[in-house]
Amino acid sequence: MDYQKIISDVKAGNFQPVYCLYGPEPFFIDKITDAIIAHALTPPEKAFNEIILYGKEIDHLAVVDNARQFPMMANRRLVVVKEAQEMRTLSALESYVLSPSPQTVLVIAHKHKKLDMRTKFAKALKKHSLLFESKKLYDNQVPQWISSYLRDKSFNIAPDATYLLTEYLGADLSRITTELDKLIINLKGEKSVNKAHIQKYVGISKEYNVFELQNAIGKRDVKKAHRIINYFHENPKNNPLVLVLGNLYGYFCKLTLVKENANLPDQAMTSVLGLSPRAVGFVKDYKSAAGNFSMDHLEYIFKALAESDRKSKGVGARNNSAKAILQEFLSTVFS
Repeated sequence: MDYQKIISDVKAGNFQPVYCLYGPEPFFIDKITDAIIAHALTPPEKAFNEIILYGKEIDHLAVVDNARQFPMMANRRLVVVKEAQEMRTLSALESYVLSPSPQTVLVIAHKHKKLDMRTKFAKALKKHSLLFESKKLYDNQVPQWISSYLRDKSFNIAPDATYLLTEYLGADLSRITTELDKLIINLKGEKSVNKAHIQKYVGISKEYNVFELQNAIGKRDVKKAHRIINYFHENPKNNPLVLVLGNLYGYFCKLTLVKENANLPDQAMTSVLGLSPRAVGFVKDYKSAAGNFSMDHLEYIFKALAESDRKSKGVGARNNSAKAILQEFLSTVFS
């Protein structure tokens, strides 16, 4: 069951006695948890029947004690265990899962980690609860997810705007939705999101952003690449080094894939590169850029990226400023 179906059921008043939400992607876990908290009880019922617990602070006995209590002036109780992965005796909830209270909705929010499905606890959850695994999206799934998110809110987005947003923010769904919600507020009646909107409202400079740095590198425009790095140096909050290095790594991975699949037609290449089929126009840019680098040079660049990452963490660097690290990296790229 996907997270939208779970939320739809919750909004319709269809609750399960036990929900276990687990996995490396916190976004879906938070959305389902928030939906249950919003709809399980009315505002007057919450005072006596809504219990929020935190895994690091409690044990299984506290959870069971709260879950076994009868609701007061309400049809149900709601017990939410946040950060359940920090709970040392979590597996001891097996007996409760096997025989949950019919008057309680128990939510176990187990973030950032998978459950060991070989344990008795996990097997009990699989059989007697709504068990939802919250998986990270692959990079090639993010553009479609952005389009779908906006479509659900009656907005559409141009392919180049989707691409720019994905390149800038990566697969961090919480950050992406924050920026999309901010965009929607600022559009004030417009229903189509374009590249200019992304640049204006997400804080991406039209001329000085990671996307333009990639273009400059692909075209071997040394002067422009250094101008962009100087801009990053002057605006570090909008251009953190870790984000820049991550985007550059993704960019050179794409160039490598283009060279390894040089005989593929452009439409097939979009799948290889993790692009939306509508973004086929970008394939020509990648092919053009890939022609400026040999496989040996790309291997050398990946080593330089790894070294830049180490230096950004203070390992083996006399000058670990973002500007110095990026300047040294560019010397490898343009060598």
